Amino acid sequence: MNLLSIFLMAPQGGAEGAQGGGASSLIMLVLIIFVFYFFMIRPQTKKQKEINEFRKALKKGDKVLTVGGIYGTIAEVKDTTVLLDVSNGVLIKVDKSGLVKDPADVAPKA
Repeated sequence: MNLLSIFLMAPQGGAEGAQGGGASSLIMLVLIIFVFYFFMIRPQTKKQKEINEFRKALKKGDKVLTVGGIYGTIAEVKDTTVLLDVSNGVLIKVDKSGLVKDPADVAPKA
């Protein structure tokens, strides 16, 4: 049983309780939706927006990390792909959606 069904199935009491029960259930439902939005949905959309801005701002010479854990320097940027220089002229073609972030964000702090 989930939390919402517990609130909706709560006993209403007598005739006086039946009138206020619908309003309190509605308030609880709105409160649950509010909490889900601010603690789950909003942070995720904010994070996705930051990732999209990072991918749009990529330029030649940027150091990046791929989803697969490959560190490299961008040699060329195209619409949906980039060429990464991973080691002394070894170039690999990677989709922009496969780039996670700048390795400086991942490096352990001393």
